[in-house]
Amino acid sequence: MALHNKIGIGLVAGVVVGVLANALDLEWLRQAISWVAPLGPAWIRLIMMIVVPLVMASLIVGTASLGDITRLGRIGGKTVGFYLGTTTIAITIGLVLSNLVRPGRGVDEATQAQLMESFGGDAAANVQLAQEAPGIMDVVLNIIPRNPVEAAANGDMLPIIFFSLMFGAALSLVQREPRETVLGFFNGVNDVAMIMVDWVMRLAPYAVFVLLADVVGQFGLDLLRSLALYMLTVIFGLALHAFGTYALAMRLLARFNPIEFFRRIRKVPIIAFSTSSSNATLPVTIESAEEDLGVSNEVASFVLPLGATINMDGTALYQGVAVMFIAQVVGIDLTWQAQLMVVLTATLASIGAAGVPSAGIIILTVVLAQAGVPEAGIALILGVDRVLDMCRTAVNVTGDLTCSAFVARSEGEELTPRPIGVEEAALRGATVKKGAGLG
Repeated sequence: MALHNKIGIGLVAGVVVGVLANALDLEWLRQAISWVAPLGPAWIRLIMMIVVPLVMASLIVGTASLGDITRLGRIGGKTVGFYLGTTTIAITIGLVLSNLVRPGRGVDEATQAQLMESFGGDAAANVQLAQEAPGIMDVVLNIIPRNPVEAAANGDMLPIIFFSLMFGAALSLVQREPRETVLGFFNGVNDVAMIMVDWVMRLAPYAVFVLLADVVGQFGLDLLRSLALYMLTVIFGLALHAFGTYALAMRLLARFNPIEFFRRIRKVPIIAFSTSSSNATLPVTIESAEEDLGVSNEVASFVLPLGATINMDGTALYQGVAVMFIAQVVGIDLTWQAQLMVVLTATLASIGAAGVPSAGIIILTVVLAQAGVPEAGIALILGVDRVLDMCRTAVNVTGDLTCSAFVARSEGEELTPRPIGVEEAALRGATVKKGAGLG
């Protein structure tokens, strides 16, 4: 059975078990889930363990292999422009849907009071965290690492990307013999990291099952019902952006069949949905871009790590709906001028908050303050934030892959799957079968 099918089964089974444990109040099932729950975080740690060496090696090799440094600037301009454009579209979709659906109208005062009581403390903590977060200029300065080793140890992706790009660009100017020696080393690191990714992915179906069962089992059906209209508005907007905006981008910009695109990358959004982390999904995203789409390593190694750090399309759309929802609940009528400022603030804040823990909530706090909506209103939505975080992360990584396809095509590349060679397949311990993909 192909890996993505196994992961899909694990996802569905996890949701079913979680719903049963919660709806039927089965204490023994909740206890069983708690026993195996550590498998989920352990699996995420295994993936995160590979991210830094994979990103550094891939970026250094890709940059040094470009030959023409001006091409790096060209690829960078296309990438940043695409991410900013789609982020703006995403938050606009969220605001338009919120004005049409008005999800805040369905929450009564009793539910409001209950939500504020249950999550008010968490909301205050997030507001405090947002106030302590660095400003945009500080983030820009922090992109330049004082110590690359420290940045790698802390998993700070933007400084790692910056150093790796400079190292790769300088390496491309070194004389042939020492350049080939260094490139050989980092090529080896990249190959080893991809083999480790395949090993870790064999655990994915079981880890996905545990992660979903644990998350779903924590939510009460009463909470889901009270915020159903808000959740449905966010999820519908995310689906519209994924299958509308990205599909059009694939057709018009990448000149590629969108249905075929979604079919090829299907395992990546599933992993992102399960982990709620673009960085944790990054090794799988890079692997899928190169092997399932045929994007070159030079493009994938630049576009995807940058996207995992600054591309927050799903988060931006969610913020548009969340701001309007909270404003509607507390009785604040945001004008179109105020909503346009929300678009601008959320787009810029998505870059400024890159690499900050709980980035989605941090950005939302900043946007709420700018729009004049009480930040304490975050308590109204924190109860279902994890579920929506899973959904928007899946959209984020889909946007990363869309951008990689667009940039690759604009650089004259053909988007054809790259089959795994016989030696590489043997090394990975996989049996390559026709039509089996990476499964």
